[in-house]
Amino acid sequence: MGGDNGTEITEFILLGFSGFGFLQDHLFWGVLCIYVVTLLGNSLIILLTLADSALHSPMYFFLRHFSVVEILYTTTIVPRMLADLRSSCHTIPRASCFTQMYFFALFGVAECCLLTAMAYDRYAAICCPLQYTTLMNQGTCASLVGASYFAGIITGTIHSVCIFTLPFRGANTIHHFLCDIPPVLRLASASTFWGEVGKLFITVAFIFTPFLLIVASYTCIIATILGVATSEGRQKIFSTCSSHLFVVILFYGTATAAYIRPQEDSLGDKDQILSIFYTVVTPMCNPFVYTLRNKEVIGAMRRLM
Repeated sequence: MGGDNGTEITEFILLGFSGFGFLQDHLFWGVLCIYVVTLLGNSLIILLTLADSALHSPMYFFLRHFSVVEILYTTTIVPRMLADLRSSCHTIPRASCFTQMYFFALFGVAECCLLTAMAYDRYAAICCPLQYTTLMNQGTCASLVGASYFAGIITGTIHSVCIFTLPFRGANTIHHFLCDIPPVLRLASASTFWGEVGKLFITVAFIFTPFLLIVASYTCIIATILGVATSEGRQKIFSTCSSHLFVVILFYGTATAAYIRPQEDSLGDKDQILSIFYTVVTPMCNPFVYTLRNKEVIGAMRRLM
């Protein structure tokens, strides 16, 4: 309930899509279908990369963990969203809000770091083919995946603990469909300076820096592609990393549009729609992006059948 005259808030209200009126029923069924497809598609990728020996390479090792993170990432958000779309009561206990924020940050940062690891794998395969097996040995791959999860744990812990140790004694309405960091931080009744500093540090360290590393990897890859003599050779090399590049653009494009904006512009319905793209739609697209144009995955599907 909302706090008053020093009473600490014990519940928040997720405003969600209350402004969409009659569209909420359509949104419920649309999100439910997307969620089911996300679970089935990413589960299929996990099964294929485990069962088929032809897919036991570093690229598919990273893809398997990426699919695991996608399932956990969207499951942190969608079930609660679906329940709110079908209910008139949108309250969420403070402890549940803390938990959702923690896992949302954890899996979001882990996804950013895994995208960076996948970009490095493509860089090693294309720019350093003779040293590829040495650079991307089993220990290196396991370390990169472990570092991705560790970065997510550190981020989730710092953000959620720092924010929820602040006092909340005023308004308790969150203008979002999840307990994301910016809208919850705005409700704190004390100075949020250190919360903003922590948010900036984590953003630079675990989101912006991985993005710069991805850009650096693809700069080297593009330079290598341009150095190939034949157009057929260039096309073959580019096809090996086009799927990953598309996922990077889709994820970072929508997330950046939602977060890198003035605060006064980030409370409306546009922010909700953008958030749906990188929290719900993107995890569904990934299985299709990595399978429809991938002959190895298609072949593994046929063998499994």
